[in-house]
Amino acid sequence: MAAAITLAAEAPKLSSANTGFMLICSALVLIMTPGLAFFYGGMVRVKSTLNMLMMSFISIGIVTILWVLYGFSLAFGTHNGLIGWNSDWFGLSNIGLTELWDGYTIPIFVFMIFQMMFAVITPALISGAIADRVKFSAWALFVALWLTVVYVPVAHWVWGADGWAFKLGVIDFAGGTAVHINAGAGALGVILVIGKRVGFKKDPMRPHSLPLVMLGAGLLWFGWFGFNAGSWLGNDDGVGALMFVNTQVATAAAMLAWLAYEKIRHGAFTTLGAASGAVAGLVAITPSGGAVSPLGAIAVGAIAGVACAAAVGLKYKFGYDDSLDVVGVHMVGGIIGSLLIGFFATGKGQSTATGVFYGDHSFTQLWKQFAGVGAVLAYSLIASAVLAFLLDKTIGMRVTEDEEVAGIDQAEHAETAYDFSGAGGGAARTAVPAGVGADSKKVDA
Repeated sequence: MAAAITLAAEAPKLSSANTGFMLICSALVLIMTPGLAFFYGGMVRVKSTLNMLMMSFISIGIVTILWVLYGFSLAFGTHNGLIGWNSDWFGLSNIGLTELWDGYTIPIFVFMIFQMMFAVITPALISGAIADRVKFSAWALFVALWLTVVYVPVAHWVWGADGWAFKLGVIDFAGGTAVHINAGAGALGVILVIGKRVGFKKDPMRPHSLPLVMLGAGLLWFGWFGFNAGSWLGNDDGVGALMFVNTQVATAAAMLAWLAYEKIRHGAFTTLGAASGAVAGLVAITPSGGAVSPLGAIAVGAIAGVACAAAVGLKYKFGYDDSLDVVGVHMVGGIIGSLLIGFFATGKGQSTATGVFYGDHSFTQLWKQFAGVGAVLAYSLIASAVLAFLLDKTIGMRVTEDEEVAGIDQAEHAETAYDFSGAGGGAARTAVPAGVGADSKKVDA
């Protein structure tokens, strides 16, 4: 009887503090998707602005419904190491209001909605790679299929209680593999199928609104604190606070490192470089921030800032048209952040696992990170390419060349982002110096 009383006393109870904290974090993660829409919307030319906004916003609608119907059950139900299932979670039909997420002090509903926001933004990240040229209807169908075939299984591998990567010990605090490598590799798979924009490497394709880019980056940075710190699912032991600190530190370091690289390589500190560097740091610290110290976070951010700044030029060398550098920032940044855990993990954060620089001379954790990174990258790349190929051969993925040249906003949405008719027509725009812009700043890379 005494043992039973002790066990009952140790059972988790619903914490109003942690529940409220996680609901706030969920809202912060949601605001990242409109932030991403502004970030991408400012980076494209005027004629594609609305399409970029809509490609993110439609993800909110589609993923929300599918996550409720079956996504959450497949991703986080217990079934096997590759995919999950829980019939009680189908349509969220049999979940008690105060029923707790196993081992935690928050309701299942709270965990579900927090993870929904991750699922929403991940396919939206892909949209930046295929700007200017994809049918909106094809994109909407791709989001639904990609969530089901790619995101849900990978999320189960990495975060599911019986996921193979989770059981192996792969560390991914908040989505370096499941979100960023997954989206970046998926983007690469799609663009290899659908091809380049009309005028790629010939026509200037500079951002039409750098203030909009900076606004989007600011919203992403703000929301990312919920994305990262909230992934500890509570605020009881200081690990979430460590992640919050490391998120800020790594992002600042990456921004500075990107700007330094840009100044040395291209001769200017650009606003686009500052925004892109910040995002690179956010991406890299996402998997690693709970395992490294603040000094380690500086190293993670600085390495990611330089590496991602260098990586965005690879599209010109290899000839793939990654419109807004999703591969260079999210895939490369996710890989770097995930692998650096194997070097900088202190063993004093989210787990006792250590990296090479903290005594793991057998490279145990590093090899685990390689396994997770390699599996997610390969699966997402291949599966995403197959989905894009099937859609392209059936309903067609691309708008016509004439529609692309004239502007996808008018062709797909019958609208334009800006109406200059009441201001005396389209006034001449100030010329952008050569070497500054989303594409032109990297043409010599």
